[in-house]
This record gives sequence, structure tokens and C-alpha cells, in this order.
Amino acid sequence: MEDDDPLLSIGVFARRARLSPKALRLYDRQGLLAPDRVDAATGYRYYRESRLATARLIVRLRGLDMPLARIGEVLAVPGPEAAAVVAGYWEGVERRIAAQRELAVHLRIQLSGGREGMDTYKIEQRDVPEQVVLTERRHVRPEDLPVWIPDACARLEEDAKAYGGPVAAPFVVYYGHVNEDSDGPVEVCVPVDPAREAEVTAPVRTEPAHREAYTTLTKAQVKYPQILSAYDAVYQWIEENGGRETGPGREVYFADWESAGPAAQVCDIAVPVAQRA
Repeated sequence: MEDDDPLLSIGVFARRARLSPKALRLYDRQGLLAPDRVDAATGYRYYRESRLATARLIVRLRGLDMPLARIGEVLAVPGPEAAAVVAGYWEGVERRIAAQRELAVHLRIQLSGGREGMDTYKIEQRDVPEQVVLTERRHVRPEDLPVWIPDACARLEEDAKAYGGPVAAPFVVYYGHVNEDSDGPVEVCVPVDPAREAEVTAPVRTEPAHREAYTTLTKAQVKYPQILSAYDAVYQWIEENGGRETGPGREVYFADWESAGPAAQVCDIAVPVAQRA
């Protein structure tokens, strides 16, 4: 029944699929759409006419800016599962666009020299004692933070049970920026009883005693990029009050995230500062 599904040259197939021959060769290398026949003498590629549906699907998925690896996931599963992969991808795109929209607003205010929203943050100071902390540290992309931070906290809090459990709120230290061009590193810390330090076999370190400037956020305010405004407010307060930062910024999560509502206070944005003489 091959006459019902004829072979098409790469040129004809490309035109009917609305693709270029170059794109077809790329999709072959990526394992997405291999030719049905390659002439041993000439190297010419031929595709069955029935493969046009797959080629046209790839074109449409590329129209969503879907990466080729994700397209491979779509092609590898049956229709309903493929639809779920597309839906999941697009939900991620919409979340990213929403975050970028908010970031654009933040940058517009910042670049115009405005203080819009800055005065809504109450900046305070406190002294933090020396702490022994279990740690998990890694380089991480922005989109990975919402998953990695709670997972790392859960792992460390489970480890802490062997030493009497956590003795203070977990916190996240940012040793470098986390954005599209930088990946930290970032460290999740769970404080444990200093008297049990000699027993600890997991990664552990001592966080020095320090004073810090901080502001408290609701769960809604922690959302990226709104959280950037809170960091800006703390750093601006330090500058305007003649202070000097002595360590990297951090987020202290003192409430149960899952049960907290949008208006509940859940997190402090804190920056270590020099003690005033």
C-alpha cells in the first residue's frame, strides 16, 4: 500500500510542511523527524506523505517558542498525554510572562527615580545570635527556586530531627544574584542546637552573630518580582541611614508556607549590617 503513502523528496516535503530543508535536517539530528529513506548513492532524503502531520505539528509547536527537547516529549506520547505536555508548557510561559510584566513595572519605577511602593515597607533592625546551621547550597536558576527552596528546607528539617529538630526559622542566603544571567549560588540553612554540633554528620557551618536590617513580607509580597522591591527598600534604607552591609541578603521563612493565606506574614527580607559605634 506504499502507493497510498508515497515518498516525497525533501524539497517537496519541506514545501508542503511549510519548513525549510535545513530545518528538516535539524529535526533529524534532534531525533524528531527522521527521513523514511536516504539514497545511499546521492544522500537524498525522502519522507512518507503521512509524516506531514508530524512535521506540521512541529511547525506549530515551534510557533509557541517550544524548545526542541520539549517538542520531543510531545511527539513521544499519545494525544491526550501530548496535550497535557503542551498545556503544562504554556502555563509555564504564562507565568514567566506575568513575572516579566511585573518586572517591567518594577524597572520603570526604578529607572524613573520613583519611590512608588518603597514607603510601604517598614524597615527595622535586630540582633541575631550565632547559629549552627545544616546547609544545602547550589547554583540555581530563577524558575527552579520555588521548587528547590521548599524541597531543600524539607530535607534539612528532616535531617535536623536527628539533632533535636530545628531551633529557629530556616533562612535562604543569596551569595550572588539569581536571574537570567546569574545562578547564585544560593544556600538554604536550618538552625540546630549548637550543643549537638559534634554529632552532626550532614553539611554544617556556623553563621556568625550579627545585626541585620529587615522588613517583613506577606505571602503575596514574596512573589517574584515584587520581592525585588522589598530588597531595594532594605538596601535603600541602609544607604540613607549611613549604614554598611556586612553580608549577603537573605530570606527568613518563619511561617508555614502551605497553610498561609496571601495576606499572612511569612518571610523577612534581611541584610546584615555593621554595628553602629
